[in-house]
Amino acid sequence: MSTTERRIGAAICLFTIVLAILDQNIVSAAIVPIVRDLDPIRGVDHVAWLVAAFSLAATVVLPLYGRLCDVWGPKQVFLGTVLTFLLGSVLCGAAQSMAQLIAFRAVQGVGAGGLMSVTMVVMAHLREPGDKRGGGRSGLAGLVGGFGMAIGPLIGGLFAEHGNWRWIFYVNVPLGVLILAGALLVLRIPRHGSGGHVDLPGAALVGGAAAALLLVCDWGGDRYPWSSPVILGLGATSLVLLGAFLWWQRRSPDPVLPPGLFRIPAVRDSFAIQIVVGMALVGGIVFLMVYLQVARGVSAGRAGTYPAFLAAGLALSGLAFNRLRRSLRTSMVFGTLCSALALGALALTRDDTSFWLIRAELLVLGVGFGQLLGKLILAVQEAAPRHQLGAATTGVRFFQSLGGAIGAAAFGSLMNRFATITGGVDAVFAVAALLMLLAAALATRLREPARTLVSAGEPGAADESSAADESSAADESSAAGEPSAAGEPSAAGEPGRGPGSVEPSRSADRHASAPG
Repeated sequence: MSTTERRIGAAICLFTIVLAILDQNIVSAAIVPIVRDLDPIRGVDHVAWLVAAFSLAATVVLPLYGRLCDVWGPKQVFLGTVLTFLLGSVLCGAAQSMAQLIAFRAVQGVGAGGLMSVTMVVMAHLREPGDKRGGGRSGLAGLVGGFGMAIGPLIGGLFAEHGNWRWIFYVNVPLGVLILAGALLVLRIPRHGSGGHVDLPGAALVGGAAAALLLVCDWGGDRYPWSSPVILGLGATSLVLLGAFLWWQRRSPDPVLPPGLFRIPAVRDSFAIQIVVGMALVGGIVFLMVYLQVARGVSAGRAGTYPAFLAAGLALSGLAFNRLRRSLRTSMVFGTLCSALALGALALTRDDTSFWLIRAELLVLGVGFGQLLGKLILAVQEAAPRHQLGAATTGVRFFQSLGGAIGAAAFGSLMNRFATITGGVDAVFAVAALLMLLAAALATRLREPARTLVSAGEPGAADESSAADESSAADESSAAGEPSAAGEPSAAGEPGRGPGSVEPSRSADRHASAPG
């Protein structure tokens, strides 16, 4: 591919990320008109599932997409996810009941999960040999995605107030067709299929565990008592499926989430932070829209303008703070504490709270979120072995989506326990603030990755890839109870490294080329 084609391809990828995240959040401002049209009596009880069905579907398929890219090639998988997303969009626009809309949102989620994760794989293939801007592009993708998350409710509100809410789904069709045409004409990614099998049993087990946990969060204490056989049975089912998933991953030849990744401190801590941040992020956007429209009587179009202040905070954070050469730990601690402060202030919202005060709090929330988006993906990519980059990258998205799905169901169940909308939303924001404090505590454990990934074609790329593969092989053989081959001479004639060896640190070089 020429340099121009690579740039056009990168633009297509960024636009695809915006499309996926826009649709994930565009429904939040149009919830009230949708409910009034499809089910004015019981529709509010199913609001959480409009978000959760989308997020859960995207979560279940995320671990598969990395492996599918290895087997079929990223371009083929990318085209398939876009087509699935467009099919779900058409079905959502034609839905005649809340049950149908929730089911079709799940179809959309299957496609959207690929749009967000496979696009990252495509962007990695678009990098030219010797290009050291991978970190900057990862941060740009996170910033663009965050901006799409913020302006989604604005677009949804405009369609709901000045047109028909069904167009928030139909508008995806012409945009998706343009993406398909651009990908077919521009993207020329060689298909280097690695063979092997797709771990369908592993994906089914982790999907079942996540679905059972989601039902516990949504039904517990509301539809069924916490001590009821249904909730206890679902909880037990989730634990059994999770245990079976962990057992299977240690024995599967092609695991969807390799257990060895959890032995890398930077990867393990990043996964934990991502699931907590995902839970808090959903509560900060979706339920603010519910408060503004139901408790304060703000129109859907006007309510959709509020996330623009969140977007302004994201842009301010990305343009100003990313120029500072700060460590990953400093950025994450600052971002989580700033977000916790904003969410705590939103938890004090009352029926007469100034609208401008709410806008200011959203601005601060955007500044905090701007420090979180994209940073953890870059950290995981730098710390993970080269041959597990796909699983590590989709793993970050998996835990964020899982946190978002659990957060949507849990926060919806929490809000339904209060007699007033204001009281329920305040409780949601208070819990979200506590979650961000927990994320800040976890962020203090982050350590800079001990090595950086070098692009193919750069000096030292082969050496680092060999060292990563050798170290990973030693870990896997040790975990399986086999004698480690790390002490044997390598194929290149150099002595192997022992299990306790550490790759020389190049964090100074990394910070010289990667933002923040």
